[in-house]
Formats: sequence, C-alpha cells, structure tokens
Amino acid sequence: MRRLDRRGAISFIDASDPALGCPADREAMLARFHAEENGRLLSGAAAFAAMWRAIPVLRPLGVAARNPLLLAGLERLYRGFLRIRPQLQALARQLERRRRRSRAM
Repeated sequence: MRRLDRRGAISFIDASDPALGCPADREAMLARFHAEENGRLLSGAAAFAAMWRAIPVLRPLGVAARNPLLLAGLERLYRGFLRIRPQLQALARQLERRRRRSRAM
C-alpha cells in the first residue's frame, strides 16, 4: 500500500511503539488493522476501505465498500484472514530462512 500511496495521503503508524500515542487500547489496536478517516476511528475491513479511498487507483473499490452488504462480506473475509494469518507468517519466516541458507551456500 505504501508504494501505491504516491501522494503520501496515508500516515502509517506502528501501534506497537510505546513512544507513540495510541488512540485506543494497545492490544485492541494490534489485534486488527485500524485507520482514521475524517476524525472517525475504523477497524478491520472498514479501515482497509478507508485506505483504499485515499489511493486513487483503489478509490473505486473503497467507495464501493461503503455499501453495507459489500462491507459485511469484506469483514468476513478479513476475519477469515486473521484466523490463518499466524500460519502464513510462520510459512513466510520458514521460506525466508530457506532463502538465507541457500544464499549462504
């Protein structure tokens, strides 16, 4: 997303950094993706949709996600992703270790 945000419309903040002010409970902020749009704190699929609206090439998808039915479907997909995310992260770490080992040889 950072590469697509050529205008710098999005400020990415690491909620795990205690030096930064956290607008909500830190554990809640780390459990899901959050975004602020027009002074409103959003989470999950709604936060992704807000981010998409800030990026011109993805804006149509973000605007479409204002439809409650579409947003509900996206939220279901997001929750499904959260369930498999730990396995995906473990797989990514494993592949990275293999890549490093093969480079060292």
